[in-house]
Amino acid sequence: MFADDATSAPAEFLSFRTVSTPIGDILLAATAVGIVRVGLPTENPHLVATEVASRLGVPVRETSSLLDTAQTQLVEYFAGERLRFDVPLDWRFSDGFDLQVQRQLRHIPYGSTCSYKEVAKAIGNPHAMRAVGASCGANPLPILVPCHRVIRANGDLGGYRGGLPTKVALLTLEKQMLAQEDQAF
Repeated sequence: MFADDATSAPAEFLSFRTVSTPIGDILLAATAVGIVRVGLPTENPHLVATEVASRLGVPVRETSSLLDTAQTQLVEYFAGERLRFDVPLDWRFSDGFDLQVQRQLRHIPYGSTCSYKEVAKAIGNPHAMRAVGASCGANPLPILVPCHRVIRANGDLGGYRGGLPTKVALLTLEKQMLAQEDQAF
């Protein structure tokens, strides 16, 4: 379903781009394999870029066609024209349980939410709700891997790497776009 299974191929190079969105500037980091990191507006883009470059230890290239694709898909998402991202992802900053959780998050439909408990059940570990929450918080690819769609079983939002206002903005955007689509029919 997703062409994003790269977890250990050599990075070869690293490119960065900042994309202006309605929620603020988002930093995209790409390797030859795929998008490796998304920096949210609440994160310092210089620190994110420095951390990624340090961890990968590869040359920085000015641009890549992958960043063009990712930028286009983000713009489409915020315009309500894209319900699912299909840009290649480089999962090298996730492994084990985190990787299992984060891949499962990609199956949560646009405009929907599910609980940490539901995600835990879906990956076959029904008592791992807190660990699922930690995996969501460690997600290096927010928005592309929609951890913002995971909430508490009681309906409370829980946490979000980009802060609760960002989580609310993303969930509101998706619900509004779906409502507009429903009204069009």
